[in-house]
Amino acid sequence: MIDRQAMYLSTHEWAKKGPKSLITVGLSAYAIEQLGEIISLELPQVGKNLHQGDVFGVIQSVKSAVEMCVPVSGKVAVVNAGLSDNPDLLKTEAYGKAWMIQIEPVSPAEFDSLMDAEAYEKFLQT
Repeated sequence: MIDRQAMYLSTHEWAKKGPKSLITVGLSAYAIEQLGEIISLELPQVGKNLHQGDVFGVIQSVKSAVEMCVPVSGKVAVVNAGLSDNPDLLKTEAYGKAWMIQIEPVSPAEFDSLMDAEAYEKFLQT
């Protein structure tokens, strides 16, 4: 399943423009499916400054630990703190309630450099 309104990184994070010019970030349903049973999730603190491609968190599953990369540069404005207590939500709400962070972007043009849904689908087929 792919969210047609999201933009994607080749590392399977998604980004959507949200309220107040924030960029909402999560992990694609494809990536979550590949991980299997999720054990824990580490997310950054509000206020942390990140550059496009920086690691913003780690998701631990029974198969592996995966570092997640931020799709746009900016400051972490909001963290979905409830997700750490309920990582199973990722399996059912990857593009909804299971968003991970919201970024205050410093360079909105970076968003436009991400893959759209069609390009991400093609990427998954390779």
